[in-house]
Amino acid sequence: MSPKSKPAALEFEGRAVTRAELDARAAGLAAELSGTGVRTGDRVALMSSNRPEFVVAVLAIWRLGAAAVLISPAWKHAEVRHALAVTAPVHGLGDQSVLAELLPTRHLDAPVEPRADPPPDLDPDADAVLVFSSGTTGMPKAVRHTHASFAHAVRQWREVLGLTAADRIQIATPPSHILGLLNIVTALDAGAWMRLHRRFDLETMLSCIQEDRITVEMAVAPIALAIAAHPDLERYDLSSLRYIMWGATPITESVAEQVTARTGVAWLPAYGASELPVIACSPLGSSRLDTVGKAAPGVEIRVVSLDTGETLSHGRIGEIQCRAASVMAGYLPEEANGSAFAEGWYRTGDVGFVDADGWIALTDRAKEMIKVRGFQVAPAEVEAVLHAHPLVEDCAVFGVPHEGDGEAVIAAVCGHHALTEAELIESVGATLAGYKRPRHIVFVPEIPRLPSGKVLRRVLKERYGRQTQR
Repeated sequence: MSPKSKPAALEFEGRAVTRAELDARAAGLAAELSGTGVRTGDRVALMSSNRPEFVVAVLAIWRLGAAAVLISPAWKHAEVRHALAVTAPVHGLGDQSVLAELLPTRHLDAPVEPRADPPPDLDPDADAVLVFSSGTTGMPKAVRHTHASFAHAVRQWREVLGLTAADRIQIATPPSHILGLLNIVTALDAGAWMRLHRRFDLETMLSCIQEDRITVEMAVAPIALAIAAHPDLERYDLSSLRYIMWGATPITESVAEQVTARTGVAWLPAYGASELPVIACSPLGSSRLDTVGKAAPGVEIRVVSLDTGETLSHGRIGEIQCRAASVMAGYLPEEANGSAFAEGWYRTGDVGFVDADGWIALTDRAKEMIKVRGFQVAPAEVEAVLHAHPLVEDCAVFGVPHEGDGEAVIAAVCGHHALTEAELIESVGATLAGYKRPRHIVFVPEIPRLPSGKVLRRVLKERYGRQTQR
């Protein structure tokens, strides 16, 4: 059977590509890169939209025993310069002009001469990929994964998703994000069919579920919110879906329940980080939305006190810490590693608890907790109440300094023009303790988020913090 007669591994904008074609093009590109001087142990910057050439580039870099430095195609000059300074790549690959202005770069549109070179054996302890942390509090750090740690993550993801060669998925997540890369490599590993999208478009996503008979869909918070708000969602046939995975942020139950009521499709909450791609996932078939699931195979989890660092018993709230073979090798720059681990446990910075049956609940980020009169307020808890209001479309909670209370709770809200500040504050006060009530509500046109769905609270504080300190 010729390679072109084999089933496609992926499709993109009318093009079908088999796994054999991906490997042949990767071998050709690897030979070309080797000719430019790229060697084992080097780093190659890759700044690309979601396309087959991205997949070929990653496979080519790995064939050389080099590491791929994944740079967001949305980044501007200053961000790219920072990424290059931190990681020191010797060459670039991509489809963005900004990278070519800063580093010798081969454009991904240039043709590749396929080759039949077999893939070499790679050092499992060598760096495979460097991705950048979210950067919610400043310039991002580079997260280093070895071939061994990333391979463990792929196996874990495949197992918790129940992904097989019979599955069909579509990927619109930026490939520079750990979830985008993980989805692509896991689909290849499982032999599943995938459709790549250059960018997210809701109508395209829903149409492809119907036409391609997608079985596994991926969503982060902005995508979930967009699905729930779609006025004609019922006209799409989504019956092929086994579930929709919700990741990157804790699930918003009211949004998930609304989508399920309208489509019949269940959700699969999952939890991971750039530093540890698969931490937990809800067991297949579970209907719980109040938790991110249970620890992934091979992941150990403990909860420690935010004040003393002591290990806490079941049900007590503290920082989630993890051990696993899939954890990162470390950060660049090196000085960022000082607080990344505690006694060999990766510090997630997430706050939550684990119950006696192993279910994990996240309540917030340690650095985002708001301290009001000595009491800790989790923004996610207040956001959950606000999200439940029928006229609230999106929201985010942050803290600002307050002379009397230490900090004040502020809520940024997008929603119907009929909403009032007093009404929303009262709705929170009717559900939560008085110290958790927002002192002010600011009505905003949109909530700033990263592509992963994480709220940029730093941006909200910069934009609206001063006007709320009254």
